[in-house]
Amino acid sequence: MRFFCVMTGYFCGCFLTAEAVARWKTGKSACGIGSGNPGTANILGLFGKKWAAVTLLGDVLKTVLPCMSCRYLFFPQLGRLAILYAGLGAALGHGFPFWNKFRGGRGVAVFCTYLILFSPVAGMIAELIGLCVVIVTKYLALGALAIPVFFLFPAFRYGGLEAGFVFLAGASLLFLLHRDSIGRIARGTEEKSDLPALRKRL
Repeated sequence: MRFFCVMTGYFCGCFLTAEAVARWKTGKSACGIGSGNPGTANILGLFGKKWAAVTLLGDVLKTVLPCMSCRYLFFPQLGRLAILYAGLGAALGHGFPFWNKFRGGRGVAVFCTYLILFSPVAGMIAELIGLCVVIVTKYLALGALAIPVFFLFPAFRYGGLEAGFVFLAGASLLFLLHRDSIGRIARGTEEKSDLPALRKRL
């Protein structure tokens, strides 16, 4: 059951919405234009808020589909655990799509989506804290990585031991996908986000 949830999430996660948008707009891969990251932030910088919204919506839907299908249709006996397993699979697919030589995005939207599906209140609080970290530090990566840190206690508290460890696997994946940014922040070479410019684009 658990393996099926992960694999269902993985194949859904392999659909990179940013890649589809980039191909539609330019005929080029999202991995070869802008920041090179097939995610919402790159699409926002390249094509503006309309296409960024399309990208975000696509990434949310590709996470909701396997999580809710596994939770309510395939394996309701797993309860909310099905959401975490399918969400972990979606994050793996987004980060390591088999069709793109296992080169994908960082999976922040996917991660945030399945946290909210698992625990709406705790997920929203953790993500608001992550947003505050971005505002204070101006590092998008630090904000993204703050989210699992502040969700750790709720994961164990409200989901139990197994849920906590599945969440830790997803959190470790998020850190792995941000390893380049972590290294640049440590060296002091990571570019800070231009928040005023970003607000104008939004």
